[in-house]
Amino acid sequence: MGKKNDHNSRSAIRVRTADERDLPEIARIYNQAILETTATFDTVPKSVEDWQETIVSHNDKFPLVVAEGDGKVVGWGSLRPFIKRPAASFTVENAVYVDPNYQGKGIGSAILAFLLECARRENYHAVIALVVAGNVSSERLHSKFGFECVGVLREVGYKFGRWLDLLVLERLL
Repeated sequence: MGKKNDHNSRSAIRVRTADERDLPEIARIYNQAILETTATFDTVPKSVEDWQETIVSHNDKFPLVVAEGDGKVVGWGSLRPFIKRPAASFTVENAVYVDPNYQGKGIGSAILAFLLECARRENYHAVIALVVAGNVSSERLHSKFGFECVGVLREVGYKFGRWLDLLVLERLL
């Protein structure tokens, strides 16, 4: 029954490639995560201008996408190189962020499903997610899509007065 509800909530979600008009909403969602969560190790909010520089590095091979719901951007995600060295060119890292007012409605799932399809289309072999230990919703999301924890980097981040572990989650395609 839960899966049926998930499907129904996803039916109103549209995931598409981001463009410049989406940058203010991407910045808003990411800045909320920077200021209020440990989901990112960034500590200083990013301006729309910062995102204009970032969007240039994204393309079909490394997409930046948004999820639309209720007529507005409610989440975003991306694929980027995991390690910028030739032998690692078949591995990418994903990121998924959802507006806190829309979490738990299948938006993260829609974004991650779209990103995995992009990764398959581009013939990547592995997708990596670096998730802060204790980010239960991100751990569940990635587990749902077949990601497995392959390592823990202990106390590699410091935010909000505490040391944070980073889980290395991997999905082979």
